[in-house]
Amino acid sequence: MINSMLKSYFKSLAATATRGDAREESFYSSLEALLRQFAAANGHPQAHVTTLPKKTEAGNPDFRVWDGQHRIIGYIEAKRPTEENLDAVEDSEQLQRYLSTFPNLILTNFCEFRLYRNGERISQVLAARPYVLNRLGQAPPVEKEAELLELLGQFFSFSLPQVFTAEELATELAKRTRFLRDVVRHEIEEEGARGNGTLRGFYEAFQKYLIAQLSLDDFADLYAQTVAYGLFAARTRAGDDFSRRTAFQYIPRTIGVLRDVFQFISLGDPPPQLEWIVDDIAQVLAVADAGGILDRFYHEGKGSDPIVHFYETFLAVYDPAERERRGVYYTPEPVVSYIVRSLHKLLKTEFGKKDGLASDGVTLLDPAAGTMTFVARAAQEAVRDFEEKYGSGGRDQFIREHILRNFYAFELMMAPYAVGHLKMSFYLEELGHRLPDDERFRLYLTNTLEMEALEQTNLPGMKSLSQESRLAGEVKKQVPILVILGNPLYSGHSSNPSEKVVVVKRKDGKEQRRKVKTWIGGLIEDYKRNVPELSRPAQAKWLQDDYVKFISMHLV
Repeated sequence: MINSMLKSYFKSLAATATRGDAREESFYSSLEALLRQFAAANGHPQAHVTTLPKKTEAGNPDFRVWDGQHRIIGYIEAKRPTEENLDAVEDSEQLQRYLSTFPNLILTNFCEFRLYRNGERISQVLAARPYVLNRLGQAPPVEKEAELLELLGQFFSFSLPQVFTAEELATELAKRTRFLRDVVRHEIEEEGARGNGTLRGFYEAFQKYLIAQLSLDDFADLYAQTVAYGLFAARTRAGDDFSRRTAFQYIPRTIGVLRDVFQFISLGDPPPQLEWIVDDIAQVLAVADAGGILDRFYHEGKGSDPIVHFYETFLAVYDPAERERRGVYYTPEPVVSYIVRSLHKLLKTEFGKKDGLASDGVTLLDPAAGTMTFVARAAQEAVRDFEEKYGSGGRDQFIREHILRNFYAFELMMAPYAVGHLKMSFYLEELGHRLPDDERFRLYLTNTLEMEALEQTNLPGMKSLSQESRLAGEVKKQVPILVILGNPLYSGHSSNPSEKVVVVKRKDGKEQRRKVKTWIGGLIEDYKRNVPELSRPAQAKWLQDDYVKFISMHLV
């Protein structure tokens, strides 16, 4: 039976080749049939073989083989039978990307098969002579039948490891997220050419209403990281049945931006290229004990801030240059602890708040929260002080009525926003309070220095953005903040401009572009007028530091 299966396969290839107009995709059905027959005959009757309907530069390999439920077996990249030099293909940038991402991959020209595990070639079989097919137009005789069957058996027997360390899991996520970033960028470019598309809608919404200077590359980066960490956060809340499609139900209803992203990823109709790689990320998380990994990482003393240490490991693999450029480094725990404990003490000694950060009515804001390192530490300090004085009986009520009501955070970048919510969920659970679906920490995705609320709209990605803007605006305009904390940017050149360009109509009807002060820019000018020595250029530039602006907005 096996011999006849291989003979039928090469006979089918020959029939396709002799048509004269055959493209690479013309040979796909022959390989699909071989894979399905082999799977059925070797204990994998439920295996599915799917192919991408189109070729793209950033696309995935041509075939995905999976078990029909959630487990992805592996990928296959096929080249035309006339591509006889697979050594050159193996060295190509495209295949190197595949090898660095997918741990179980076959490269084939339909006659020769090469199997790779974790980027290393472990088997190679020339099952038939390509020249017989290409030059003679005949079905080539089957060679090395046993070796080919063994190679296919190895391919179908692959499974991801059931146990990951924190470092291994971060590395596996990073490799796939890097691939996802490239797919997202390419899909948005294609949607732009067509003039429509959900991903393009997300990008334009964020560019128009949140970060005006957001480039396509930056958005693809943020979106890919957000999907990866959204999946990670969902996995920590899920049971054994976890996949791309089930992830949506584990995203808290109160975190609208992530819900919008996963409404599309989990329940919508994402492009096949996107669907494949997100499935792959979800599968890695499905076999990993994500919550247990973080818990062990925390309690075994490998990092008092496991979320950020995990994120650092992820970024080091995902894009070291990005990590350097954005300054995403773990703030040393002694520095964070010193700043938070100093504030805690000052509230007691200078402001008459006998319980410091735990005092009733003390409001706190990190205006550039990143991954929430400072706010998490402040919450820990407040809970510790409360328990020392009043015992642990009222701890849960204290968290709900003080921490979740009076501690706030703003963040502009979507990926740290997702990580920040994951961190606060983890830390609050460590403090004894598991957030239910209808409760959230008050971390908002917003430009801290933008006071105008976003208009209400139903554009893709915008409904939740406008809701975040409204909630953040209530804090900016209505909540008296007593404590502003965080890690200063140490830069005299703000990324939040004090001026903006507006278009006005002159009396003659012509339009004119004019620079005007932003709301925060006006506050800075008032300050300079009241402190004349700060008007000198050498001194005035330091008023453009973002933290000067953050503090200024809460002094009016």
